[in-house]
Amino acid sequence: MYAAQPKKLIIMNILDILKRYTDEDHRLSQKEIVEILDKEYNMKTDRKAVKRNLMNLVEFGYDIEYSESVRMIKDKEGELVESYTLSNFYLNRDFTSGELRLLIDSLLFSKHIPYSQCKELIEKLEGLSNIYFTSKVKHIRNLPENQPSNSQLFYIIETLDEAISKGLQVQFTYNNYDIDKKLHPRKNSEGKVREYIINPYQIVATNGRYYLVCNYDKYDNAAHYRIDRITDIKLLDTPAKPKSKVKGLEHGLDLPKHMAEHIYMFSGESVTVKFIAKRYIVSEIIDWFGKDVKFSDATDDEVTVTVKVNETAMQLWALQYAKHIKVISPQSLVDKIKNDIAIAMKSYEE
Repeated sequence: MYAAQPKKLIIMNILDILKRYTDEDHRLSQKEIVEILDKEYNMKTDRKAVKRNLMNLVEFGYDIEYSESVRMIKDKEGELVESYTLSNFYLNRDFTSGELRLLIDSLLFSKHIPYSQCKELIEKLEGLSNIYFTSKVKHIRNLPENQPSNSQLFYIIETLDEAISKGLQVQFTYNNYDIDKKLHPRKNSEGKVREYIINPYQIVATNGRYYLVCNYDKYDNAAHYRIDRITDIKLLDTPAKPKSKVKGLEHGLDLPKHMAEHIYMFSGESVTVKFIAKRYIVSEIIDWFGKDVKFSDATDDEVTVTVKVNETAMQLWALQYAKHIKVISPQSLVDKIKNDIAIAMKSYEE
């Protein structure tokens, strides 16, 4: 049996009860709150004290909803007077259950957050709701650790965020995975670990990954780096190169346009590409390239599509959708795709 709690804690315990047990679909009366205080907090009180503390919470700014009813009772002189009864108390929450579930699903679908950190974040999100929400998402507690992970991820994001806010450069090691499923640093021609001096501009999330939109200081074009492949990051005290001096970012970073043109986050310039597509994949085309795509020469079965996109990304995308589309310009891209298909055919003929 727990020792009785000091009476001054009653207001905090009532707030805790509202957080744990209430929402718009689950409300408590003053009598029920009294019972929970007795059973779970070893705190004996009465409805008047509960009502007083509930009203104090409302006065303090907590978004507590309740219903009010009026009944006639006799006063000490036997006169009928109105009596106001408050009931059906619940705490309005910053996040609905649907919004929390959306955030949790986003974590589950992320490919870059380490298992232990993902599980910890989900538990924190669950804590923002009540027991009824937690009981619905028990099946997501056991997450399989089937993705390689970078334990430095959150520190890297914090450092990049600080660098972008302060307009400073960063230095880091960039890595690739090998068959041992571990990160290995990229090396220069002399076999030494390559150090990257980077001008960071924006962190973006796409295809379940975090990317850094930036400029590798040795060059003058925009570049992209997978944040989960960065290690040993350092914040430098040297100012970052202005975007106005970076090709493709001279007029600032138009993020929706930039993301639509870099569907696989390859670096390099964008080109205007035309291709003929089957009508039944129009939805996928808009998913990939956004609503700035242009359609023309439509028939019942096909449509000509014009997009501005990174050429290397388009080359890969065209191979992915080879059964459904045919690139018709520019000719240099057509030739590259033909060559890729020929090499693939040769591999399967052997």
